[in-house]
Amino acid sequence: MIITYLGGEFVKVQFGDTVLAFNPPSKESKLKATRFGADVALVSINHPDMNGVEQVAHGERQPFTITGPGEYEIKGVVVRGFATESLFGLPAQAGGEKRINTVYTVDLEGMKLCFLGALSSAELPANLKEELDGIDILFIPIGGDGVLTPSLAEKLSVAIEPRLVIPIHFEGMGATGALKQFLKEAGEEKAEAQDKLTIKKKDLEGKEGEVVVLRTNNQ
Repeated sequence: MIITYLGGEFVKVQFGDTVLAFNPPSKESKLKATRFGADVALVSINHPDMNGVEQVAHGERQPFTITGPGEYEIKGVVVRGFATESLFGLPAQAGGEKRINTVYTVDLEGMKLCFLGALSSAELPANLKEELDGIDILFIPIGGDGVLTPSLAEKLSVAIEPRLVIPIHFEGMGATGALKQFLKEAGEEKAEAQDKLTIKKKDLEGKEGEVVVLRTNNQ
């Protein structure tokens, strides 16, 4: 499995000939959109920074699109979506208004991934808590301003107990210094950014909450 971070919450996961795209930015977004063909596109929240499914359609490769809660199976990939609440993209004076953010778990190559999307609260619904047992790789938003603050993100990552933690959102969207603060709270100040993560199930043995920082890679 090869994992590439493309800025914002845009993540590409490739295993063999199958490609997944999480939260690609649309043409209306200020974020740079890297174009490629995906087999599955997963959108956590209906916002221009994360709903650009057209950006991951290329030629005959038109992605199966998942935009909300439910259970899906595509090309041997099992995806489960869970509704949560988010404040992302709402004005400060929005009061009690909230938006629906879908948290996804994905089972593939014997590994279980969890993509939290634009999650803004560490209080998770009961059905999602049950699903988060045995997570291998956790993608967690860092940055505040509608998503988890660095402190909340660190506490939630500890509670979920994944083998690996990959921060997202901090590049191009999160507050300045958010990643640095998260790494400090996680005791991972010396974590060095990688261009991409290439990993197999056996590589996860013995890992407990290790943070992997991926450098923005606009292909």
